[in-house]
Amino acid sequence: MEKHIYNVSLKWEETRKGVLSSPQLETKIQVATPPEFDKGIPGIWSPEHLFTASVLSCFMTTFLAISEYSKLEYNDFECRAEGILEKVDGKFMISEINLFATLNISDIEKSKKSERVLEKSEAACLISNSIKSKVNLHSEIVVQNYALN
Repeated sequence: MEKHIYNVSLKWEETRKGVLSSPQLETKIQVATPPEFDKGIPGIWSPEHLFTASVLSCFMTTFLAISEYSKLEYNDFECRAEGILEKVDGKFMISEINLFATLNISDIEKSKKSERVLEKSEAACLISNSIKSKVNLHSEIVVQNYALN
């Protein structure tokens, strides 16, 4: 695969707020310091949200590709993430990101394969592989009315 470049710009608006944009995308995203920090602004995407979201969205897109390649049939996929911010060695960092994936399948015989595809997806996620934060996958496979942990 050849090298790819992703261009993003930021324009400061006021106080602790700015707008992210890209010449390759139509949508702009307002970003701000989160309210947990001095002069933070609630209700606006923060760098911490975007960092966590980048891992989550990469996990999803990687899962979609690997499940298609593996011919894994599923009814629904859902995932949420939590980024844990803490001070490590005197510096703030997102030390861990927990992914909570739920995969709904129809065939109980596909449970093990489903789990393997989810694990491969986390391992192959290029964003997870590009960061220092520990990424933990917690998955649940739901087969019709049964839940397997």
